[in-house]
This record gives sequence, structure tokens and C-alpha cells, in this order.
Amino acid sequence: MRPGLNREIRVRRMTADDIGQVLEVERACFSEPWSADAFSATLLLPYAHYYVAEIEGDGGEPRIIGECGVRDIVGEGEITNVAVLPQCRGYGIASQMLGILLEESVQKGMTAFTLEVRAGNGPAIALYRKFGFETEGIRAGFYEKPVEDALIMWRRQDRIQKD
Repeated sequence: MRPGLNREIRVRRMTADDIGQVLEVERACFSEPWSADAFSATLLLPYAHYYVAEIEGDGGEPRIIGECGVRDIVGEGEITNVAVLPQCRGYGIASQMLGILLEESVQKGMTAFTLEVRAGNGPAIALYRKFGFETEGIRAGFYEKPVEDALIMWRRQDRIQKD
């Protein structure tokens, strides 16, 4: 249990049945959320590995509160999504999801990881740095709504450790 959230958090692989709730997370977190079709297509890719964080809802049903994913591009992991509902942030959920994603990805043979993050997203940047990511470049004006630069972050094999 997490203090304050007061519910057990479970991280597991995403399934097609999760897409409806995952879209709610996407819409709450991103100005340009992925579509149901994008998730459906991605889940069919043998090199894509997506996860959800869920808690028990008020009625006892599982409720998805976070999601993240990685694509294995010839042994390098491209992390495409890390999102937690705003009201559930601050309980280590993103860290728990990212830790599992990285651990399982390394076991699958991925030796480096990359991602893009809004330059002004301090909490996400701090999370990624905690896991050994370093900024190696900038994509000017990459994000829209609002327009903002993206930091290109990498975690290379020499920085991969058991988390």
C-alpha cells in the first residue's frame, strides 16, 4: 500500500481490454493523446511492450491509473509513453512502472533506452535522471499545444544497472 493513496498498486502488461481506461489516462495527461487505434495497432507489434498501473476502484473493480510503453528497435528501447493520472501523482507510480519496464526490457536484451520529454517537465526529467537517463540533444519546437522543445534523453549500457 502507498500512504495517501491507500490502495495496492499493481503493474502488469497492457491488454486490448485496457484501451478504454488507458485513453482516459492519455487525455488527462497529454494535449495530444494517442487514439484507440494507435494503441490497438501498437499492442499487436511483437516488439512493443506496454504496461499499466492499476488499483482497486471504489466498487472493487480494477482501475487503471497509469501507463507506459517501450518499443524494441534492434536492441534499443524507445520509451513512448509514461503517464499517471494527475490525482495519483506523487506516490511513486511512474517510478514503479518505469522500473518494471526497464528491468523486463533489459531481460529481453535491450541495451540502451531513449525517450523525448518536454523541456519544461521537471518532474518527468527528474524521474528519468533517477533511472540513469541523460540529456543528449534537443528537438526544437517538437511539441505542440503548447509549442515546446523536447529533450532527447538516453540511458546507455554503461549506465544500465540493476534498479
